[in-house]
Amino acid sequence: MPAPLNTFKKALSEGKLQFGCWVGLANSFSAEMMGQAGFDWLVLDAEHGPNDLRTILSQLQVLESTDAHAVVRVPVGETYMLKQVLDAGAQTVLVPMVESADQARQLVRDVTYPPHGDRGVGYALTRASKFSTIADYGTTADAQICLLVQVENMRGMAALDDILKIEGVDGVFIGPADLAADMGHMGNAGHPDVQNAIMDALARIRAAGKAPGILSTRDSMTNDAIAAGAQFVAVGADISLLGHAARQLAEKWQATKG
Repeated sequence: MPAPLNTFKKALSEGKLQFGCWVGLANSFSAEMMGQAGFDWLVLDAEHGPNDLRTILSQLQVLESTDAHAVVRVPVGETYMLKQVLDAGAQTVLVPMVESADQARQLVRDVTYPPHGDRGVGYALTRASKFSTIADYGTTADAQICLLVQVENMRGMAALDDILKIEGVDGVFIGPADLAADMGHMGNAGHPDVQNAIMDALARIRAAGKAPGILSTRDSMTNDAIAAGAQFVAVGADISLLGHAARQLAEKWQATKG
């Protein structure tokens, strides 16, 4: 039996648009609810969310029963972190702050088994192989792993064309907030210079045959990104959705006090 088909990777390879949402509450109960909401993919955020290996594991488990594909964002592109989340059952990983082709090349090795990579061969003991019940996991897993790298500062943008040449990188995600800050526009990803850089990058990624990705909570930017070629588009975040709705409700009723 081979490794399970990565439906998200397949959709990207077919050029299909996939809408997603950030999941940062680090809780399996809320993650399951988000999984039932209708998104194509969800980011389990361990870079800026309070996630660790156990909370990621529990969220992977509940999302498996939904139609939403789990994308795990690791805090940093360390070999051991990638090994752990892959062994926990993640098939798609998102790595922040990729700034060079050499870094991207090593990340490909990190998610690939020997002899072509450095991923540790311990799958017989892991959830990824359904605890040894997927007999052919070791020989089929590589083809189902989806590696997404984040380019989100000026160094990464300068190296983008070289990063796009690395075989094994499936998609490149442009990080608007960090890019805006690095360009001198902290908190203003909508600045024309930032927007021009983002849209140009998305078009270059698509032209290179990789899947372009973006997070955008403004409809105008989302539509522009899609027009530029974006394929995996996050349109919100659980924390923002909850916070915004809670503040609106509190304000509505506090206003009645007079």
